[in-house]
Formats: sequence, structure tokens, C-alpha cells
Amino acid sequence: MAGYQEGRKPAKRLKFAPVQGAAELFTPDFVEYLVYLHDCCSEPIRTLRQNRVRVLQKALHEGIAPTYPSLRPNPNADWKVAPVPEELKKPGIEISGPASLTGMFINALNPGPEGMRAEGDLDDDEDSSGHRLEDTVNAAWNRKRAVERTLTYFDAEKGKEYRLQAGELPFFMHRERGLHLDEPDVTLDGTPISASILGTALTLFHAGRAQAERGQGIYFYLPKMESAEEAAFWRNFFDISRERLSFLKDAVIKAIALIESLPAAYQMEEILLALGPYAAGLNAARWDFQASILEFVMNDPSSVWPDRFGVDIKKTDFLANIFKRLVAICLKRGAAPIGGMAVALPSKEDEVNQAAAAAIRADKEWEARQGFLRAWVAHIFHMKTAADPFRELHASGWKPSPEMANPDNYPVEIKVPEGPITVEGTRRNGRMLLEYLEGWLGGRGAKGIDSLAGKPGIHPALMEDLATARISVAQIAQRILHQAKTTDSSQTHNYALVKRLLQEEVEDILTRLQVTISAGDTKGKDAFSQAEVRYRKSLRIALRWIQNYTELNFRSLGSYTRAELDGIAAQEDAF
Repeated sequence: MAGYQEGRKPAKRLKFAPVQGAAELFTPDFVEYLVYLHDCCSEPIRTLRQNRVRVLQKALHEGIAPTYPSLRPNPNADWKVAPVPEELKKPGIEISGPASLTGMFINALNPGPEGMRAEGDLDDDEDSSGHRLEDTVNAAWNRKRAVERTLTYFDAEKGKEYRLQAGELPFFMHRERGLHLDEPDVTLDGTPISASILGTALTLFHAGRAQAERGQGIYFYLPKMESAEEAAFWRNFFDISRERLSFLKDAVIKAIALIESLPAAYQMEEILLALGPYAAGLNAARWDFQASILEFVMNDPSSVWPDRFGVDIKKTDFLANIFKRLVAICLKRGAAPIGGMAVALPSKEDEVNQAAAAAIRADKEWEARQGFLRAWVAHIFHMKTAADPFRELHASGWKPSPEMANPDNYPVEIKVPEGPITVEGTRRNGRMLLEYLEGWLGGRGAKGIDSLAGKPGIHPALMEDLATARISVAQIAQRILHQAKTTDSSQTHNYALVKRLLQEEVEDILTRLQVTISAGDTKGKDAFSQAEVRYRKSLRIALRWIQNYTELNFRSLGSYTRAELDGIAAQEDAF
């Protein structure tokens, strides 16, 4: 294979940080496979990244929509994806969460309160992960042990033991980090390895081997996809892996592309075609998709969006049409269409849970009627509520109409959603961002956040992740950049306003935390002191992240090491 450096010993070229459990994963055979992948794939990844930059720059500075030329000589050709495994056609729900947090992972694989398991498990090392090598290593071990049914965990702080319960587990949907990220703690010839190469290689070599030995399909979600060229890259990646790993020769490997970037929305059919025998479906990734739109229109003063919690896919025609187009393409090409996330978390208050359940059911009923087979849920508490609309509709004998299978009925158009621009909407984004960054600094990539804490009304905490953090940053930056006026025109967004809002939210968060600590609780006071340090750091990191976006620098939070973030937190405020 072009690029492979024959004659150089792989083990001499590879270095990795001494993370617990890593040495046992990095066996000589794995290292040889990983180095081969790096030599074959690192240059194509660089080219794909450069293509992404060019497309984004054209959109930002020339107003050219991020479309790509079609790869198909005949767009009307009659083709279908290779047969999709029956389990991937199951109506219902997939439980989503970080694969690296063992207790959460085990809970996701076990039955929910009603005694039913999810159809599938999205074991995530991307949007809900902490993006450290230790997270990737933990995820690799957890996946392998889950397949082998040996996964256990004891939480010493809670005094709680976690075990997999008897019965058939959900099918696994592995999601690794995207092509835009590197892993600085693993280097080849002194250069950080692609995080995608590393994570996918670990999963195929370890959990994938265990799945292949048991006759299970090996399924991936491919995040942050932007073009058919990237889909073709993954086809080649899986082909190479089959050639190098004998146990994968006859294994079923399938991939579902996440449509979570604006460019990908213009090439959904081409992406399926380019994935070749590995294509299984498309996923309507709502939050990252909205974040991507905001990044591509960031320089356009006429494209300032309203408060994000008021943007409902069901009532925003141009967004709904894009995802109806996704379904139409899947129906036309024989692929599985997968819907979005239900993020509400359980509460101690029944009325909060009831309100959350009603909202989740309405959302999933809408998705089911559009033709989606499944969607995602963030917590097992709401798993049955989210799954039932899909199960019930498909069990009724309902079939999509011919019109629903025609992509031409749903053109891709980008507009500005209707809704107000308010200071409180900006404040809510800011609070979410501060809470999320505090979790990130503590090693978490997903966190339950009540961004309306202390406000009247019924509002469940939501499981927020890197996607919703991107939306929050982008909205705040967009409003500063274009000095957006509130809908009642009483205030104008600028750096001073945003900084004041974030400072007020930090103080409110800390005040509420302190109230929960009793006078003699030394352990609680220590925990508060540590949390206060993280929240103070979060404020400075948030200011830098927002400023980056106003300068059209959309660097991912996941590309920063914790040491780099500590460095940012030690500097003067960005504004």
C-alpha cells in the first residue's frame, strides 16, 4: 500500500503516554496494524482537512454555499445500498452515552425502569466523551469486555457495583472521534496520530475481534462527515483493515454516516454510494448540524439566529425538509434513517418528568411519521417513552408514501428560523457553556445541565454535550460579531454585555452550590473549593472560545489538551 514505510520497526516509531490499560491494548500485532493504517491514511486525512478549510473559507468570504460536485455520472441511476442487517432495521430507540464511563455504559446496556432494553447502544467516544487518551483506552476496554460479557465496575465513592444483567444486549454502534482531531498522547515518528485512526483501529482490533468471533455485526457511526470523498476514505479504511486483520475477512462491517455538517446535507446520496458495501444508513444529527450552519453563516449579518431553545425542528420548515430529504434518500436507496436525540434527564419531581415525557413523545411521534426507524435517548429513564412511537407506528402496518421516498420533494435550503433574539437566550447559552466546560475540566464530555436553574416553571435538566456547546458558543459569537439587537430593540449585543452575563452566571452557580453545603461538612467544602476553581477556569476558557468564533476560528474544544486549557485559564480574560 502506498505510503507504508517498509523495513522500519513499528514499535520503534510509536510512542504513547503511560495511561492505565494502554500497554495491554498496544500489543505488537496491534501496533503493526496501527502503524500500517497511519502510513496509508494520514496523508489522505490531511488532504480531506484541507478540502474542508477551502469549502468553509469560500462560504465565509465569498458567500459560496458548501456544496460539492456530484460523484455520480448519472444522478438518476437505480442503485441500492448492500443489504442492511435486520437488527439495524429495528424500530425503537438507541441509548447514547460515553463509552469511557464504565458505570454509565453498563447502565445503558441494561434494561430501563420498565424492564426493556434499548434496541441499540451508541457507545460514544466523540461528542459525549472527554477526548483524552484515557477516555479512548477506557472505551476500548469497555467495548471489548461488554461484548465478552465480563464488564463490571465498582464505584467506591457511591459504594455501588455495576454488572451486566442477563439477556440479549442491544447491538453496538461504535462512534469514534472525527477526522478533524488528532491524539497528542500517541505519536508516530514524533507526530500525533489521527484520533479517528486510533479509535477505530482499537475498536476493530479488540471489540471487533470479539464481535467477529461471536458472529456479531461490527457497526460504526461516522461523525462529522462533510463529503463523499470522506465516505470513500472510510471505505478504503475498512478495506485495508479487512486485508490486514484475518478475523475481519468475513465479518459484517457497516457504517451509518451522521449528517451533522452543512456540506454533508448536499451529498447524502453520494455519501451512501461512496461508502460502498459498508453503507447502512444516515443519521439526522440535529445539534451539530445547527452548529455547523451557524459556523458557515457566521460572517453574514442577515443570518443571525434566534434563541436556540425556540428552534424546533418540527416547526422550522427548512430544517424539517433537510431531514425529510435524509429519510427520502434512505427509502430510495434501501438504507436505515435514524433520528435525533431526546436529552431530558429524570427529576425527583413527578410533574417535571411528566412534562419531559410529553415533549419526548411528541418529538418522537413526529420523527416516526417522517419515516425514521429509530432515534436516540440520553437516559434509560425515558427510554420506553422515546422508543414507543417508533415501535407502535411500524407495528401498525404503516408504510411511507411514495412521495416520502422522493428526495426532490425536499430541497436543501438554508434560512433563518423564526423566533426572538433575547438577552435571556444569550444568558442561557452562557450558563450552559460554563456548566459544560466545568464538566469538561473534570474529565466529562457530557453533563446534565439545568440552564434555567432557579427560574420559575417546569424545566428538566438536559444532557448537554459538545454539540450543544458548539451551538451556544456560535450563537453568542454571532450576536457579538453583528451587534445583534434584541427583538424588542432595547439592548445590543457586544463583548461587555456577554462578559457581564457570564460573570453573573458563574456567581449564581457558585452561590447555589454553596447553599447545599452544611456548616460542618468539611468534605463538601473541599469539593466546593475544587468546583469553584473549575468554574473560574471555565469562565476564562468560555471567553476565549467565544472570541475565537468572532474571529472565524472554529477550532474544536476537543483539540485542546487539558494543559492548554489550564494555560488559557491562567491568562488575562480574552475580552
